[in-house]
Amino acid sequence: MTNQIIDKLLAKSRRTDIPDFGPGDTVKVQVKIKEGDKERIQAFEGVVIARSRGPQASFTVRKISFGQGVERIFPIQSKVVDKVDVLRSAKVRRAKLYYLRELRGKAARLKEIDTRA
Repeated sequence: MTNQIIDKLLAKSRRTDIPDFGPGDTVKVQVKIKEGDKERIQAFEGVVIARSRGPQASFTVRKISFGQGVERIFPIQSKVVDKVDVLRSAKVRRAKLYYLRELRGKAARLKEIDTRA
């Protein structure tokens, strides 16, 4: 009984504006940043290295900033995430791309696939 109520509440609050993407895809996440009483949007662009499923779904994006690897975890249902754009897709054979953390430069490239219809 309570599971049905929870499922209905989760279905009502689900976001539909998030595109379908997975590990290996390069995405640009528009993040809402609040500074004082002002709010602005900042882009975080990188490779999706992990994605979790379910009602508390999230995804991890990794980018290189000034030679330093930066990872950020975004909950999909969060109000902080304004928009997600898929820029490139890559062919990967794993669900979690944590091995990219140890690779640098050309070794960290992924095989790009053409997704244009």
